[in-house]
Amino acid sequence: MIRVEEAQQTIITAAAPVGTEKIAIGEAQGRVLAADVVARIDQPPFRASAMDGYAVRFDDLSPGVRLTLIGEAAAGSPTRRAVGKGEAVRIFTGGAVPYGADHVVIQENTRADGAGVIIASEEARRGNIREAAIDFAAGSCLKRKGDRLTAIDLGLIAAANIAAVDVYRKPIVAYFDNGDELREPGDDLAYGEIIGSNRYVLDAMIAAAGGAANYLGRAGDSLSAVREKFLAARGADIILTVGGASVGDHDHVKSAFAGAGGVLAFSKIAVRPGKPTWFGAIGDARVLGLPGNPASAIVCAMLFLNPLIAARGGQARPVPSLIRARLDAALKSNGPRETYLRGSLYADDAAALKVKAFAREDSSLFSPLAEGNCLIRRAGDAPAAPAGDIVDCLPYGGFAGSAGA
Repeated sequence: MIRVEEAQQTIITAAAPVGTEKIAIGEAQGRVLAADVVARIDQPPFRASAMDGYAVRFDDLSPGVRLTLIGEAAAGSPTRRAVGKGEAVRIFTGGAVPYGADHVVIQENTRADGAGVIIASEEARRGNIREAAIDFAAGSCLKRKGDRLTAIDLGLIAAANIAAVDVYRKPIVAYFDNGDELREPGDDLAYGEIIGSNRYVLDAMIAAAGGAANYLGRAGDSLSAVREKFLAARGADIILTVGGASVGDHDHVKSAFAGAGGVLAFSKIAVRPGKPTWFGAIGDARVLGLPGNPASAIVCAMLFLNPLIAARGGQARPVPSLIRARLDAALKSNGPRETYLRGSLYADDAAALKVKAFAREDSSLFSPLAEGNCLIRRAGDAPAAPAGDIVDCLPYGGFAGSAGA
């Protein structure tokens, strides 16, 4: 068995990024940049008024002075006239500040006077002008290769007068699950049958991680059925198997993997839940095997599938970051395997970040995962931890509002 960190690094090292494409920024939410994004223009591209008022020369100002109006500058409709001594231009928020002006008097501090304007109060200092390029300058790097784009990033890139970006192609994740006992939601269950629920979580997780899910269906409990699924997965960047990787008479995944020319990198991980998780390659495809029990499959998808998709998709930081929180109750000592407890992060009344662990930890249980929003990491052979100890947590949902939420 190998450690969690070693397994993650093995996966990332083996997961070369896929090809690239150029897409419109309107389609780039969640995509990973394949090249730096460099601004084409200054932002703002001109000196702009931050207020409605009058563009003036600051040295002309004193209470009661009258300035002659020579024009108007609205957003998108600049004046070409320069402001000279004793002159002013009526200006509106976002309007281009005319040459010669170095200050905008807000309209509340003025009085209209026919073809002029009277300054009604003392102006303490120059202001109310947004200088050109105060946000960013042409030629500056706005986003780096390997960054995954957010909605805000798209606005930033658009503001730089960029209509399309180079991104990595979404890694295709072809996957299948195993088990003659599994049925679809809504089916009538015979004795001994259960609902196969993992695929609905995995579809959503693959998309959220930046991949393109291709569910191949369910393999029956036979070697030939599993072989057919590996054949159907040809052309995928990642092949994901769920279940069928233990040592029972009905577990055929690793045999079919080897028969398809697979090369195994590791076969077990010192982690709880999810010890049977394995990894290898078939040609250019990277193959990850997850356990079938829901909690084991989902926890190991967070720990190993998400970094695999991120690395194949070109992300610069594929391993998810942990955050630290204080335990709100004691935890018992841990066994030899690194363990991930289901928990809930919340802020207490003093705005301190705390976490509670759930009592139920069986690897077949969905409820603690749905109720919680994080995994609590416990190192192998960790001693008992009292309430108030700081622990590492891997968030996967929104923070709860209180300990009881």
